[in-house]
Amino acid sequence: MQPTLTLGPVRVYLGAKSGKYPDGNQVVVQGADSRAAFDTPLVSREIGADLDGADLLILSHMHEDHAVGLGRLQQAQLHVHEADVQAARSWEGFKRHYGYPDEVLDALHAAIVRDFDYQPRPDALAYTDGQMWELGGGVRVRAHHLPGHSSGHSALVEESSGTAFIGDIDLTGFGPYYGDAGSSLEQFARSLERLKELDARAWVTSHHRGVLTERADFLQALARFAAKIDERDQRLCAWLGERPQTLAELAGRGLLYPPGVDLPWVTMAEQRTIEQHLARLQEGGAVRQDEDGRYHLA
Repeated sequence: MQPTLTLGPVRVYLGAKSGKYPDGNQVVVQGADSRAAFDTPLVSREIGADLDGADLLILSHMHEDHAVGLGRLQQAQLHVHEADVQAARSWEGFKRHYGYPDEVLDALHAAIVRDFDYQPRPDALAYTDGQMWELGGGVRVRAHHLPGHSSGHSALVEESSGTAFIGDIDLTGFGPYYGDAGSSLEQFARSLERLKELDARAWVTSHHRGVLTERADFLQALARFAAKIDERDQRLCAWLGERPQTLAELAGRGLLYPPGVDLPWVTMAEQRTIEQHLARLQEGGAVRQDEDGRYHLA
């Protein structure tokens, strides 16, 4: 039996270690007329009838660890933000979403089919910022577009209980992830500020933190999470203080992941992340780039 928390019409099924990646936390919302589920992580395989009877699946964003049940739950109408919906509809769309080289994408495809039951959903419908789903009996869900982790990343709020599913603004010690083609450091930073203003009384993360029900705890966790962005700036500056370095050299030092982690996308994610930090540091005058491609402290 999966550990479950109930917040009014919202049920939260906690994945392994409170949804620590590669698992996640599953949200099911029951209205008088229909039932909605937010994302489908690995734990969705274990839930049974409460999830299998969902009328709607609403994704906070499209990544494989949030889409485990899409192939199995074909009867549920699938809704994905318009900026991510092509990634849900086809593998070609998902490839553009990631933006990795073909050899990395080939390895990734094999891994996500094996580990996350990946299947495209050509029938996925696009939602937009502010869209609302009425589930009956005063139970309603509203989407709040908070891009950065992906182009379409959104918080999903059940308004009668004030429960906000904040997806991969997951408040973990890893910090914000913006390592794909559809990701953006600057958008993520703005979304973290917007999240503070979201009208909510409980916050549910996709991964590891689970459920927070005290605003002070939520704001403290959000501040620590956001601080990782500046910490990464500081680490890059410290590395460049040692000597000028190329992007490839910096990416090999492990800004996000410990050196030697054997995952097919790690090098690309490191490079994409560091590129964005270097652009930000250059704009601020802290870093400059020479004609030979090496970065220096200004």
